[in-house]
Amino acid sequence: MSPGIVIVDYGMGNLRSVEKAFENAGAKVSVSSDGHKITQADKIVLPGVGAFSHAMRELRARKLVEPILEKINEGAPYLGLCLGLQLLFETSQEGSEKGLAVLPGNVVKFQGKMKIPHMGWNNLKLKQKDNPLFRGAATDDFYYFVHSFYALPKDKNVIASTTDYNVDFCSSVWKENIFATQFHPEKSQKAGQVLIRNFVRL
Repeated sequence: MSPGIVIVDYGMGNLRSVEKAFENAGAKVSVSSDGHKITQADKIVLPGVGAFSHAMRELRARKLVEPILEKINEGAPYLGLCLGLQLLFETSQEGSEKGLAVLPGNVVKFQGKMKIPHMGWNNLKLKQKDNPLFRGAATDDFYYFVHSFYALPKDKNVIASTTDYNVDFCSSVWKENIFATQFHPEKSQKAGQVLIRNFVRL
């Protein structure tokens, strides 16, 4: 029997709040650091709060990189949350560890006089008309952010939305089965729940 949606546990992230948000959306969901269970999942969610390099070291130490890449490559829906978006890219200014390199590009730190981290509610400029993750989302919805770094995708076509914080940064991505948000949908109340329900229904 399939485990349904598996939230990857690599020791970083607010796992219970993510799990609860998926339960509220009616999903069959579990939290696991078992590589075999991840490879058997219908869909995977990679949450995360913290530093890019530390996260990649934890994923490698727990032998979770290969199972995650296997699921992505076979076309299973992937949802990255916050750090789970950044880890899709090749490198980050936040350390020397290499990322998952699923998407070309790197992760950079906010520069300027604005308060860092970018923390609190902000809205999105949607860039992809047919993105199933944002089906039913309102253009004036606000989402909850907490981050000091953001992704710079080399392929601009993967940018699902941008958000203004002194710079118009990439706040979500979509390419085929890969979905990821820089914000926290599990903390974004009704607006975030729309996205979670859409992922569950894919």
